Amino acid sequence: MHVDFDQARYRERSLWLEGCASLKPRPTISGDVGCDVAIVGAGFTGLWSAYYLKRLAPDLRVVVLEREIAGFGPSGRNGGWASAGIAASPKVYLRRHGAGSVLRAERETFATVGEIGRVAALESIDCGFVHGGTVTVATTRPQLARLKASVDARRARGFTADDVRLLEASELDERVRVAGALAGAFTPHTARIDPARLVRGLADACERLGVMIFERSEARRIGRGRVECATGAVVRASHVLRTTEAYTTELAGEKRRFLPLYSLMIATEPLSSAIWEEIGWERGETINDQRHLFFYAQRTSDDRIAIGGRGAPYRLGSPIDEVNERNDVVRERLAATVRRHFPAARDAAVTHHWGGPLGVPRDWSMAVCYDVRSGLGWAGGYAGHGVVAANIAGRTLADLLLDRQTDLVSLPWVGHQSRRWEPEPIRFLASRAIVGVLGSADRHEDTTDRPARRVRLVAPFVLPR
Repeated sequence: MHVDFDQARYRERSLWLEGCASLKPRPTISGDVGCDVAIVGAGFTGLWSAYYLKRLAPDLRVVVLEREIAGFGPSGRNGGWASAGIAASPKVYLRRHGAGSVLRAERETFATVGEIGRVAALESIDCGFVHGGTVTVATTRPQLARLKASVDARRARGFTADDVRLLEASELDERVRVAGALAGAFTPHTARIDPARLVRGLADACERLGVMIFERSEARRIGRGRVECATGAVVRASHVLRTTEAYTTELAGEKRRFLPLYSLMIATEPLSSAIWEEIGWERGETINDQRHLFFYAQRTSDDRIAIGGRGAPYRLGSPIDEVNERNDVVRERLAATVRRHFPAARDAAVTHHWGGPLGVPRDWSMAVCYDVRSGLGWAGGYAGHGVVAANIAGRTLADLLLDRQTDLVSLPWVGHQSRRWEPEPIRFLASRAIVGVLGSADRHEDTTDRPARRVRLVAPFVLPR
């Protein structure tokens, strides 16, 4: 009964987890273990780190500890985008590393989309990987101005027409018919995935390589050479990697490391072939828009529309709580987005609603860090770009730990330090302001077709442009 209850709880976390063949937890750690590398967190970052470490050094003894099950967190709940683009503002890295380094970093994200597909194929992970690119739409004049500015900025940083290009309304309609769209842009550097099947399949691949994964094994204290677990067990290791993303804020001394910002999703029932004929959307593209509280969507492998957006802020005193994973206001906003932009699906039932926390650093810029002297490393702060960023981080942590002088270890996020968030209630108020002001700005632009200047009010807390 205990296992059945847990599986039901895990399946309720997302459409993706519900569709996994089995979520039966792996064994819980019960006694002390010695190994070469201990990894805390069995999401994408932790599992990619384990995977590449064992591929590069098969004799390494690698142990992964997970409080719940592999993929329980955002790795099993996200929008299903393996999308290129750095998890940061280019300006943050430009100031310290220069334009050439930032362009190298961005091109690494392009290549990583294909790398994820390569591993999925190699390891026979059936995760619905379709390398269809992304279409970004603009439905108001302010959105169109932001879209053009975004394409111009990317071209100025070295992108070519093969990397990103504008689409006239007629070109957009050939791909997907989005009601109200004035124009769009297209980049080929995105793949659609089922993230839970990818992360669960990656865990299986790690085990085949000899990685030991302990689930329902909470790490209470992470330190040099050891991880102390809630069960009383101690894992001793030469190297310890913390890969806990937003959940890092629940560890001692790390409360202000990130802002836990919730992103929520809904999914429709599977749509008929007649509805898809009206919409188009046959090439597996992911779709988003240029609202301040933008939506992101995919056509799933079983013909649903899965669509997400930023959610309600967390509750003061409970930054990470399952109560924050669903919100009726956000659910209706996303359902209204489906009805507005895909009217052929206006009568489709919403069958799933879920969410999860993002780890947002103070400067919104990811980091990969490893200290040779202590053997401690960590990566995270992806701010919603984690599928691709986590693969890069995993490969980079493996190279840093093994002292491999690759191009990855010289990319600008290696060793990057973000200052901590302000203490509560300032951080809490910032999370409320981000969602509230940006939502108000979208309503203003939808009504007046003029840019909303009020977004300046939250400029100190949002992604630097």
